[in-house]
Amino acid sequence: MARLPRWEPENPQFWKETGSAIAWRTCAITTFSLIFSFATWFVMSAVVVRMPAIGFKFTTMELFWLAAIPGLASGILRLIHSNFIPVLGTRPVVSISTIIKVLPMIWLGFAVQDLNTPWTTFMIIGFLCGMGGGDFSSFMPSTSIFFPKRLQGLAMGIQAGLGNFGVSIVQFVAPWIIGFAAIGTIAAGPQVFTKGDVVKGAITLTKGACTKDPATKKDVCVITDVVVNKPELASVIEVVKDANGKLKDVVLHETDTIKAIKPDVKKDANGVITEVVTTKGVKLDVVRNPAGEITDVTYKNVVKKGMWLQTAAFIWVPFLVVAFILSALFLRSVNVPARGFKGQFEILSSRNRARTHTWNCTITYICSFGSFSGYAAAFPMMIKTIYGGFDGAPDPLAYAFMGPLIGGAVRALTGGIFDKIGGSKGMHWTTLGQIAGAVYLVVSGALTPTGIEQFQGFLYGMLWIFLMTGINNAATFRQYPIVFAYSPAKGAQMLGWTGAWAAFGPFVWTSLVGMSIEKTGNANLFFVGVACFYAYSWLVNYWYYTRKGAERFDYGNSGGTWWDKLSDIEKDHMRQIDLHKA
Repeated sequence: MARLPRWEPENPQFWKETGSAIAWRTCAITTFSLIFSFATWFVMSAVVVRMPAIGFKFTTMELFWLAAIPGLASGILRLIHSNFIPVLGTRPVVSISTIIKVLPMIWLGFAVQDLNTPWTTFMIIGFLCGMGGGDFSSFMPSTSIFFPKRLQGLAMGIQAGLGNFGVSIVQFVAPWIIGFAAIGTIAAGPQVFTKGDVVKGAITLTKGACTKDPATKKDVCVITDVVVNKPELASVIEVVKDANGKLKDVVLHETDTIKAIKPDVKKDANGVITEVVTTKGVKLDVVRNPAGEITDVTYKNVVKKGMWLQTAAFIWVPFLVVAFILSALFLRSVNVPARGFKGQFEILSSRNRARTHTWNCTITYICSFGSFSGYAAAFPMMIKTIYGGFDGAPDPLAYAFMGPLIGGAVRALTGGIFDKIGGSKGMHWTTLGQIAGAVYLVVSGALTPTGIEQFQGFLYGMLWIFLMTGINNAATFRQYPIVFAYSPAKGAQMLGWTGAWAAFGPFVWTSLVGMSIEKTGNANLFFVGVACFYAYSWLVNYWYYTRKGAERFDYGNSGGTWWDKLSDIEKDHMRQIDLHKA
């Protein structure tokens, strides 16, 4: 049957004989589905960093918006999903929300194959990709309902932690899978991928007058002279000057051994590329300002090869189908006290001070998961934008998966710890760690680098923040059901509600990082602001949940909680207030 007639996870005998097996089966299936939900949510962040290299002419800010838009959709959809489980049940919600994500994956796979696909179309697809993040607010409430309070931190930490691996999986798998012709050609042919590396020491530029570029906020200098340093390039690079010795042009001449890069492609009768033969050559880029003056010259070794970017989207379709079948066949729903969709918003009422604690939990969850998901979406573009202009620039997708991998791993591993010591203590220390990480990135100069050697410090700083947000997030899963211990339905609703607002993280973080870089030339302003927000979140958690005598303290299974300290009469009174009977 779709709904279980009886569910008493707090009853030791029922849990041992019946509940445990069903709960862990539900957790396993929904976790499997959640992994690929997260993969579809963040697939756009992995795709956008490759789009310029295959020929899409989008601006840096437009690419940031493409990485951000799934977060806008996921936040909106989570506000809806947060109401579903108590009303509709686990089985239909998880099953339908899983299979529907096939649509944006197929659409994205076809869209990236056409260089004429407009930016607005990708924005729509990106919005639909947000469905992969929206259903998180159904997964977490479901898990909290199936498990007793003493195991909720462990179960939800495992589910959310493993689910977060979907983020690192998509960013790790994407650069690898798009190079496989055997997989890519199942759907269509390749695109021409271009990768260029500046030849160090090939030329020396002499700079003249500089002005501030209003768009990038960076100094743009007129080049007054170009010196070719390598003898073998003397006949390749010609520096052209006028009669007065003013630099007019820099020209590339091919020789028997040095050739300009050219694509080698084969097309079918309809003009569609069917094969890309890998070619190597050189390219001389000459950049001019509106007045026609040269402002930059670079000499690069270039490789053109085939890439099947559509595979980064198509690869998730079979996994979503399998997850849908498992959900439809093996999941069950639980009857919980609920008062319809309108009743779900009673977490915003003044009864039992629900509104105050809803606000507090929302702030602290944005601090933890909002940060994690926001950095996960922004990280690839941050690497590309901040360090992509240096010689030997790092490949964003070679590093971007590390952050989500670390955050997801510690999220899964530390949930049980906070069942023992309390979620509020974990949130206390990890939020301080997040503040330290943000401050380090600003004061170390890692966000305003002068050379590629600073990338290691930037990477370690970002990975530290991912570590702290992952542990912080695990602590919240223990904390929130405890805050609303008088109502399991409200505890489940709170996990969905806070998850909804935190799901705006990718949109807010990515767009604000992009705006900070666009307006000021670097991301310092964003990290100063986020450090201030973390400080506020820390204060809220300390005052209401961590300090001695806090209103709804949680010191774990060993130290007890505010609910444990209440008498049976006090507990019953709070339940009656919650049910409008007092």
